[in-house]
Amino acid sequence: MTYNIRIIKSGETAMSTTVANESSRINLRTSADAKAMIERAAALMGTTVSGFMLQNAYEAARRVVSDYDTLMLTQRDFEAFAASMEKPPKPRAALRKLMARP
Repeated sequence: MTYNIRIIKSGETAMSTTVANESSRINLRTSADAKAMIERAAALMGTTVSGFMLQNAYEAARRVVSDYDTLMLTQRDFEAFAASMEKPPKPRAALRKLMARP
């Protein structure tokens, strides 16, 4: 598994969005009220309902995946992490025993 490590400053946030132009379909059902609200929002944004829904669902999906895959560290914590990776402690007997199991 790959993780993204990003050093953050207090109060900092970052987000970027890219939506690929694919030909796959997603179908869903909703209430008439939800459909009307989505149609109104799309019109206010000057886009289609499909474009509006794709953009917003994609951004939400990226946030969820990013939260899962990104380890956010302060500068101090990153330096401690990097130092421990550069000079890891010697394995203890319990770890050697565990790793020796078939």
